Amino acid sequence: MSDLNALIEAATAIENDELVTLAPSRDVVLPNKAGTMALITLDNGQDHTKPNTFGPKGLAELNQAIDAALAREDVVAIGITGKPFILAAGADLSGVPKLTEREQALNLGRIGHGVMRKLTEGGKPSFAFVNGVALGGGLEVALHASYRTVSVAAGMISTPEVFLGLLPGWGGNFLLPNLIGADKAVKVVVENALNQNKMLSGPEAVKFGIGDVLLDSADFLEQSLLWASKVLTGEVVVERAEIDRGEAWDAAVARGKAFADLKVSGAAPAPYRALDLIAAAKDNDRDRGFAAEDEALADLIMSEELRSGLYAFDLVNKRAKRPAGAPDKSLARPVNKVGVVGAGLMAGQLALLFARRLEVPVVLTDLDQERVDRGVGYVHGEIDKLLGKGRIRPDKANQLKALVTGSVDRSVFADADFVIEAVFEELQLKKTIFADLEKIVAPEAILATNTSSLPITEMAAGLEHPERVVGFHFFNPVAVLPLLEIIRADQTDDAALATAFAVGKKLKKSCVLVKDAPAFVVNRLLTRFLGEVSAAVDEGTPIPEADKALSALGLPMPPFVLLQLVGLPVALHVAETMNRAYPDRFAVSENLAKVVAAGKSSFYVWSAEGKPSVDPEVEALVTVGDQPSSADELRTRVLTALAEEIRIMLDEGVVAEAQDIDLCLLLGAGWPFHLGGITPYLDRSGIAEKVNGQRFLPKGVASLA
Repeated sequence: MSDLNALIEAATAIENDELVTLAPSRDVVLPNKAGTMALITLDNGQDHTKPNTFGPKGLAELNQAIDAALAREDVVAIGITGKPFILAAGADLSGVPKLTEREQALNLGRIGHGVMRKLTEGGKPSFAFVNGVALGGGLEVALHASYRTVSVAAGMISTPEVFLGLLPGWGGNFLLPNLIGADKAVKVVVENALNQNKMLSGPEAVKFGIGDVLLDSADFLEQSLLWASKVLTGEVVVERAEIDRGEAWDAAVARGKAFADLKVSGAAPAPYRALDLIAAAKDNDRDRGFAAEDEALADLIMSEELRSGLYAFDLVNKRAKRPAGAPDKSLARPVNKVGVVGAGLMAGQLALLFARRLEVPVVLTDLDQERVDRGVGYVHGEIDKLLGKGRIRPDKANQLKALVTGSVDRSVFADADFVIEAVFEELQLKKTIFADLEKIVAPEAILATNTSSLPITEMAAGLEHPERVVGFHFFNPVAVLPLLEIIRADQTDDAALATAFAVGKKLKKSCVLVKDAPAFVVNRLLTRFLGEVSAAVDEGTPIPEADKALSALGLPMPPFVLLQLVGLPVALHVAETMNRAYPDRFAVSENLAKVVAAGKSSFYVWSAEGKPSVDPEVEALVTVGDQPSSADELRTRVLTALAEEIRIMLDEGVVAEAQDIDLCLLLGAGWPFHLGGITPYLDRSGIAEKVNGQRFLPKGVASLA
């Protein structure tokens, strides 16, 4: 006990600006004459937009509350719940950069374990009432309790740590597999975290065995107390499934390692350390399991990967919510009807998104009724899928279907406030569409383009009101990728831009303001990246070796798989656009042009097991040289090109700062969080200074140095 108090005292001396989560306790007389419970409510005094977190001072508060309850003979049980909608969101990560020595990081793990395990070993039954968000350390508090109730309305239940470059550091790697089995624990700790940080809902958490009972949200606390009383009196006996400690445990860990290889290719240590701990939890006791977790946590806290992950986390959770350069939101105009020009796949995705998020009428147009019907049918079909998965109710499905209609007559846009075109990437076609629309829509209606690379200023040239034209570039699939590049053309005014940002926010997208420059941010950098890889292949580097060479970066997919996802014709079109703008830096691969001309959709063919091999027909088409690059040479070549291009983009003012480049690649291209963004990686590797003579970010930002 004295050792724990000494650790807490030393840790709180380091952290001075923690938003402290308090742990006030009140006595609750339980029903059924079950006795008195000390009910601890975690609360940092803020609303639900600032969830409870645990820094050293918050852990000290919880420690005192638990100790006080354990010391009282009249208290028969301890309960823990949170403020409205929130149990706790884990560790206070803002204090991590202040940990400059490994011993400090080691002690943080020891404190969390020391405080929370009192819920298990203190001598009184403990109950966690999971009323809302329970992430990381918040979920681990609940795991240490003897029993858990979960609200049906609870969401965001997970251990997201490996997504950031950490691991569950307060018991999760030991407690979860011993509660729900290794198979489910691997899914929660590693697979969900690396799968775009997937969360569990309340019902899913109970189905997984994390919670013991699912209760309605309306009277969740009252029902939780009633259930706890029944457990204490023996009326309810909690039975948990027996854990398979045989080959299934080892197989789950092996599956997790294969999944981690697929996602990060060994480039990030966190998922592998977590899997090692889960593997050891098969035979470890609590003391050994927690001690091993302390050591792993300390190693990761002092790693470059974590600093990078926290930098990326900060960008996504702070900078993305306050876009640099966005006009005053009071200038935004109301949007009560949306028009979509085109009824193809992208147009259908956009129509569905606008209808779901804005809940206003959305009308699609196209050249003939068959295309219109197909587009509207696609949207209605996607709504039916949401209904079938239980993600929306029948009345909501009917409402959304009624909102989405179609027509071959663009006069239906006369009362639209926001019209977006999503047609083929041909500049003259888009100019013609905007000229036609201007004769129909109101003078203040916004005209938006989803172009991926074409100049918006030129697109708006010749219009009577070019100031209301704005770029609104989504990424495919629209429902999944959160980035929205909002492009300001030369004459775009603040009102149009403010409206675009307001709409983007309602669409729940992370918006970045971008100058009207060729291919904007993500496509410009991906085109430079893919251009260098394609050039190396044209020179003689085998396609599989080129793909493998870049795997060391931990990218979400190899370059030639990415080409297939983007679409070879689209990639070729963007490359040609960039070549016209910057012929000295962007070449057009003749081999790519040949493959597109032949109608091929990929350089690969895929086996029944999902393994790729180069398509023999593609091999017969392409012509390659006899100067292959080694893996190191290709990586250096690609990273050098990216460092050069990013510096040029910043000098051109394409975005406000390097952080916006990172944000775009994190959210629009799946750049790994553990790398922190492209610019920190280029800084750490020394390539930024070698190429440009300077770093992109100040020392100490996204790095230990």
